[in-house]
This record gives sequence, C-alpha cells and structure tokens, in this order.
Amino acid sequence: MARNTTRQRLQSPRKAKAARPARPKAKARAKGKAKPKTKTQTSLKTRTATKSKAAAGATAPWTKAEIEEAFRRLAAANPAPRGELEHINPYTLLIAVVLSAQATDAGVNKATPALFALADTPEKMLALGEARVRELIKTIGLFRTKARNVIALSQKLIALHGGKVPHDRAALEALPGVGRKTANVVLNVAFGEPTIAVDTHIFRVGNRTGLAPGKTPFDVEMKLMEVVPERYRLHAHHWLILFGRYTCLARRPLCEKCLINDLCKWPGKTVNVPVAAAAH
Repeated sequence: MARNTTRQRLQSPRKAKAARPARPKAKARAKGKAKPKTKTQTSLKTRTATKSKAAAGATAPWTKAEIEEAFRRLAAANPAPRGELEHINPYTLLIAVVLSAQATDAGVNKATPALFALADTPEKMLALGEARVRELIKTIGLFRTKARNVIALSQKLIALHGGKVPHDRAALEALPGVGRKTANVVLNVAFGEPTIAVDTHIFRVGNRTGLAPGKTPFDVEMKLMEVVPERYRLHAHHWLILFGRYTCLARRPLCEKCLINDLCKWPGKTVNVPVAAAAH
C-alpha cells in the first residue's frame, strides 16, 4: 500500500505538467505588430522586382528597324571588334576562356603570358604538370579547380582529338571545365562561327534594354540568335560584351554616352536625350 502511494506522488507532478496549457507562441503574441521594413529592405525589394520584370520581358519589344539601327551604330563605332582575352592559338584561347570563369579578363591576362610561354599546346601543358600550372595561375579565382581542369582537358584533347581543339560544340562541351558559353567563344573566335556567348554583361544588356529578355543565359542567347540580323551575328557577341562592360554598366549605366540610348527600352535610363539619334 505504501508503495502504491509513493508511486502516485511521483507520477502526479508529471500528469500536472502534461495537463498544463501550452503557452502562446511569440509569433502569436506579436500578431498585428510586425516590425516595419527598413529603407534598405524596401529598396532591395524594389530592385529585385525590377530585375524580375526585366527578365520576364516586361520592357517594350524592339522593332526590326530599331535592332538594325542599333547594330549599324555599334558596327560603325567598332568595325572589327576583338575579345580582350590574350591568346596565341585555339588551344590557348580555350584555356584562357576556361580560366576566365568567375574572373575578369584583365585578371586572367596577368597570369596567362607566363603560362603560355611555357605551355601553348596540350602536350606541353601536361609536361608542366598540375602543381606548376596551379602556381602560375594562383592569382585567378578558383585556381585549384581550374588547374585540375586545364590538365584534364589537355589529356582529353590528346586522347580524343589528336591534341587539337575540336570544331564541334558537343565535343567542346564534353571537355572538363567547358560549358556552353566557353564553347560559343571558341567556336566564334577560333573558327568564325556566328555564335553568341552570353556572359553576365550580355545577360544584363539583353534584359535591361529589352533587346533580348530572358530568365536564363540560354533564353537570352536564343532570343539574340532570333533577332540579330544575320550580317551582324558574327561580331554581335563582342559588340554586346564591350557595350555591357564599358557603357551599360551594372551599377550605373552611362546612358549619357550610350550610342543607342534613344532606342533602348529601359524605363530607368539616366538620361532621355536621344544623343545617338542627334549624332546620326
């Protein structure tokens, strides 16, 4: 009997605790008293919404005549555009483009002269070895992964393509470290194919101006291939990259110096004076 009484005393606090009503959650207590958003949060939300609208093609479409005029002006200003990555041959071009992923062309150009002086073919690169390649490109972002890819793709070029850079998209994209953008650059620059490699600059220009809106780089590429007049397609890649890099800047586009500001559909233009139209 005493044993049962003791057991009841030990169990009773547990039962009382279990029966205790749950305390209201802090979120419920604070209902109707949401913390006001800061100016920074509101500004960020506005910028994000603007980008989303641009990516979804919210700007007015360009007419064929406007697109023709835009590329006529770009061509007149720079008849023979060139990429800014330094290279010696198709192989070094391929390596330079692989190294430029998430890095600037200027940064890559500081490292590659010493690398290419020692290895301008896949065979020489393999002889150099991954450790030496890593040392030579250590100033470039993600250099360890890139050194590994440089050696691996060199091995594959020798094994499958006789040490030559293939003139074939699928074969290029099968190489380590090579994606669609890199393949497009090589096909365009090394082999004269009218491809358009969509990097961060072209993606921004396509969406901001309304020339080729798209949610992904592939969407923008397909739209550009559709709307760019055929006679301008070979150099369109370089014109648009240079335009995005030096005029249509990410933070503050230089609309006052823009050749096509009167054609651009972006509602946030910093100037509205059609200086380009007045000049032609």
